Amino acid sequence: MRLSRMLPLSSSAINNGFHISSSTLPPSIYSLTPRQPSINPKNPITRNFISLNKSSFPPRKYSIFTNKQNMSTVCSSKSDNGSHDSPFQGGESFFREVLSSMEAVYLSRNPTAKAVLELVGSVADDQICYDHFAFRTFGVNGYGIDSMAKFFLDFGYTPREELRFPAKKLRALWFSPPSVPTPHGGSGVNGPLPRVFVSELLVDQMSPQTQDIIRKYTGISGSGNKHAALASALGSLTWEKPLHSEFQQLARESEYAAWTLVNGYALNHATISTHQLKSRLRDIKNLNQFIEKNGFKLNSEGGTLKVSPDGLLQQSSTVADSILFQFSDGLTESVPCSYIEFAERLVLPQYSNLPLEEVKEHHRRDGFEVGNADKIFESTSKEQLTRKAA
Repeated sequence: MRLSRMLPLSSSAINNGFHISSSTLPPSIYSLTPRQPSINPKNPITRNFISLNKSSFPPRKYSIFTNKQNMSTVCSSKSDNGSHDSPFQGGESFFREVLSSMEAVYLSRNPTAKAVLELVGSVADDQICYDHFAFRTFGVNGYGIDSMAKFFLDFGYTPREELRFPAKKLRALWFSPPSVPTPHGGSGVNGPLPRVFVSELLVDQMSPQTQDIIRKYTGISGSGNKHAALASALGSLTWEKPLHSEFQQLARESEYAAWTLVNGYALNHATISTHQLKSRLRDIKNLNQFIEKNGFKLNSEGGTLKVSPDGLLQQSSTVADSILFQFSDGLTESVPCSYIEFAERLVLPQYSNLPLEEVKEHHRRDGFEVGNADKIFESTSKEQLTRKAA
C-alpha cells in the first residue's frame, strides 16, 4: 500500500520557515523527506527529525484513508458511518479534495504517521478508516474554533459537544459529519467522512507577554482566519514567521501555543479507527504492542493506553515528529510537528448481544473524553519528544 501523495505548496511555504529545496518537478510540488534514512516498516526509526527537501509524488488518486466514526453521545438517529443524518451540502468532490490536500501536507511532514499507516495497512491488506481529524487554533480575534469550523459547517457538519481543559487553558468542540453514501470498501478521504475536533487556546487567560505575541501575529494575518481550511490544505501559515524569542516565550507558558504559532492550521493529528480493522490489530492493545515492537514511540502520559471512565473509549498515540523551522531572525531550530492517534470504541452494553457482523458504528461508544484528550495533547510536548523509547 503506497501512501505517497501530491502536495501543492506555494512559495509562501518558504516564508513560513520550513526548508524547501528546488526540484525538477513543477515549482509547486514539494514534500518532506526524513533527514535520517528512509523509513523501513521492519526497522522504523524511533525519533523522526525532518526537513523539507524535494520529492516526487504519484498522482492525486493515491489519497489515503479516511474515517468514519468519531465522538458524540450515541443516539438512535445516527447512520452507520457515525454521522447524525444531516445532509451533505455543497460539492462533495471538492470537499474531499480539500481533505485530501490537508492529508497530503500532514503525511509529507510527518514520516511516522505515513510509515505507521503503511505498516498497519499492510497487515491483512487492511483498509484504514480515520476516527477523526484534529486542529489547533488561537481563541482570539476570530482565529479560534469558529475559523476552522466554518469550512466544515458549510458542507453539512454539525457541532456537538464542548470540552474544557482548565489546566491547559483550552476548550474544544467536535463536529459530526453529514450522512454521505460511500462506495463499498471506500477508505481514506474517499471513504466515510471523518469527524472533526477543533480546539482553541483561551488567549485571554495567558500572560500579557504571551497575549501580545499571539495578538501581534493574528493581527498581521488580517483576514487570514477566513481562509483557515485553505491554509491547512496548502501547509501555509496565515501570518508571518515569528521570532525565535517569541516562540520560546510561548513555549515556556504553553507548548500548545508555541505549536500553533509555527504550525498554524495544519492538521494536528489523524486517528485510526482500530475496531474497523480486519486483523488482530483491531484490538488497540494488540496494535500498541505492534507499533512499539516496530520501533515507534507511543505517548506515555497517563500510560500508553488512555481509557475513559466507562471503559468503552480507548485511545493511544505516537509522539510527534520534529521538523526544522527557520525563524524570521534567521535562527533554525527543530519544533514539534504532528502525530498519529489510535482509537477503539467498544460496543455499548445494550448492544452486547449483537453478533459482531451486525454491529454498526451507532452501536458503539461515541463522544470524546476530557481525561483521554488531555493526555493525548501531550503528544507534542517536549517531555514526550525527548523521552527515550521504552
